[in-house]
Amino acid sequence: MALRTITAANSVYMLSIVGLYSTPQQLQGYSVDAAFETEASEPAEVQMGVDGIMSAGFVPFLTKQTITLQADSASIPIFEDWLAAQKQAREILYANATIVLPSLQRKYALTQGVLSSIVSIPGAKKVMQPRPFTITWASIDPAPGV
Repeated sequence: MALRTITAANSVYMLSIVGLYSTPQQLQGYSVDAAFETEASEPAEVQMGVDGIMSAGFVPFLTKQTITLQADSASIPIFEDWLAAQKQAREILYANATIVLPSLQRKYALTQGVLSSIVSIPGAKKVMQPRPFTITWASIDPAPGV
């Protein structure tokens, strides 16, 4: 069994946007302390009856993911182009992605993503600030191969 580490520096994030970037684009230029992360999902509805008996059921769910890029990242135009194309078409363009985490020997497939939040310009402070972009995914699943 190969040893695993928690290195994030060798991760690879490939993003394609249907009708805009058909060839997957590798995201680069992540923020100093944040590259990408997902919010917790809630795949169950759990209730407790007044008699103390619990009931639970599976419910479909969405997963929000925030990608944070340095202000000078070469990948920023991907998100700006995505928003511009949607504004022009007045329609949603869906994305798909693959994330490979070699240090953990894991790979994930992300499907049917929607650009759900964008900071239009970086904050101007002592230096230009990182920009967060949020994609809401219909599905994120482990994928075979690393």
